[in-house]
Amino acid sequence: MNYLRKKRYEPVTANFRSRFGEIDLIVKNKTYLVFVEVKLRKDSRFADAAEFVDKRKQNRLRTTAEIYLAEHETDLQPRFDVIEIYAPEGENTRKPVIKHWEDAFL
Repeated sequence: MNYLRKKRYEPVTANFRSRFGEIDLIVKNKTYLVFVEVKLRKDSRFADAAEFVDKRKQNRLRTTAEIYLAEHETDLQPRFDVIEIYAPEGENTRKPVIKHWEDAFL
């Protein structure tokens, strides 16, 4: 969350759940309400973490976001981002590599 705060996003909620799935983070700035899928990996040898957010996962996230929006009125434009975190030593990694894919679901 510190990464997003540094980019001037304000936290809204974490781990929003519906019967269709879970959204890891919901944050906002002046323009967007951002639904964030976070993928943590030790490395990208097998595949980039964002590749695990396939069409099926995207559809579940969209449906869950629609439920959130039905319950929480906003004038902000919704957007879906994916954040990849590569931490070779897990939580003990001093400087994990972070890749932020804005507007990831086109």
